[in-house]
Amino acid sequence: MKDIALAIIGGTGLYQLAGLEDIETLEPETPYGAPSGPLRIGTLAGKRVAFLARHGEGHSVPPHRINYRANLAAIRALGAAPVLALNTVGGIGDRFGPRVLACPDQLIDYTWGRVSTLCEEPGTEVLHVDFGEPYSAGLRKSLLSAAQGAGVAIVDGGCYAATQGPRLETRAEIARLRRDGCDLVGMTGMPEAGLARELGMEYACLAIVANWAAGAGPDPGETITLEEVLANVAAASEHLPGLFRHLLAG
Repeated sequence: MKDIALAIIGGTGLYQLAGLEDIETLEPETPYGAPSGPLRIGTLAGKRVAFLARHGEGHSVPPHRINYRANLAAIRALGAAPVLALNTVGGIGDRFGPRVLACPDQLIDYTWGRVSTLCEEPGTEVLHVDFGEPYSAGLRKSLLSAAQGAGVAIVDGGCYAATQGPRLETRAEIARLRRDGCDLVGMTGMPEAGLARELGMEYACLAIVANWAAGAGPDPGETITLEEVLANVAAASEHLPGLFRHLLAG
């Protein structure tokens, strides 16, 4: 399995990879237990691609219970393929309204209680990885170039706030995140990005804005519904196949 060109991790509303053909299913075990679901490995644009649904293919795993270590270890065992994380998020900044695609370049971790390092077990090597730039510059550049080639609008940059979930945030919490400089809010950006760095994996985030975060949109009192979230994710995801084809061709 050393010929994998790209690994994609899907978030809320993204439980399979459109256009993936000749699919092989793996159900690996890792030193950290089982991943969220099976790895689907197939062909896309003539390249071998691996796909994993972060929450499970039936969205059965909440963000704070995801075995992030097992997910990344399972992908890492396939080889040194870069990892593109698809994260369904809420928009805070004015450029990040519903159905926008964004490639953030920074993040702030507000999660707690999650196993966030490979150094958890006694006797394991202590890793102090540099994390000043949490996303891989080369993969971000390739993603942005692919979007341009595919004619897909994408916002370059932004700060992702990783919150605990699974509940959505209060308006006061979103106001705090805005003051902290955050543009996007999601529940799965960490510890995934940090673990990828510990594993030496090239990793970037493609954020799909599903809704305005609480109080951030033109109607501050708007209620966020799951139907709205899924409809916006589906609409924004229509651009992904072309984007992925250009990314794989680069």
